[in-house]
Amino acid sequence: MGTESVARVTSTLLASLVLAVGLTATARAASYEAGKHYDVLPEPQRTNVAPGKVEVMEGFSYGCTGCDQFQPIMKKLKAALPANAQLVYLPASWHPEENWPTFQRAFLTAKSLGVAEKAHDQMFDAVWKTGELAVLEGTTTGRLKKNLPTIEDIARFYQRTTGAKPADFVAASQSFSVDLKMRQADAQIRAMKVPSTPTLVVNGRYRVNNNAIQSPDDFIGLVKFLVAKESAGPKPAQAPAPASGAKKN
Repeated sequence: MGTESVARVTSTLLASLVLAVGLTATARAASYEAGKHYDVLPEPQRTNVAPGKVEVMEGFSYGCTGCDQFQPIMKKLKAALPANAQLVYLPASWHPEENWPTFQRAFLTAKSLGVAEKAHDQMFDAVWKTGELAVLEGTTTGRLKKNLPTIEDIARFYQRTTGAKPADFVAASQSFSVDLKMRQADAQIRAMKVPSTPTLVVNGRYRVNNNAIQSPDDFIGLVKFLVAKESAGPKPAQAPAPASGAKKN
């Protein structure tokens, strides 16, 4: 077979493969069903991203071992999201016995200081790998610690990982602004009917049903499907800007 014939055959095979992959992806997208793979929230919720962006929100806690185990998938998802999608985090506070409210306060404090994203992975490691901020006697197994990490302990962690001054971190954690954001986070968790962590909500409209996901790639495909669906549809209202005269400590 001549060079030109080989080139034609190769070109035809590549075109067929691309078509097959495209048809497979289309068929999989068509199989995602509301009420099975994802739930449509009865009332769309406000988002916290810029106009034109599609919000992908993870309900989570640093005290949640499932969230820690889910991090590799979240990293793959973040890398796979289109440019118009933005990943954000919503900290839950359900389990005070596991220090969730303190971790919620810490995340929102770090976010207010602009260092939350920088130390996000390291916070999980500090709780579940190194033991620096562990809630269990054996870090990953065992009984709950009698003395759980305090906001001062977490402030020292952020100093080590981000350079934030502990005194500034503790002061910010006790501010009216962070207290308000904690109440707002709890209200948003309830409004989005987040049943457990980790849970993803796309653009305040679609809540991913983890029980229907077959694989990490299936999960990523579903989120991208919902992002595309939302990109083509009407946009939810944006969260209002905080009042300029809000009281601060």
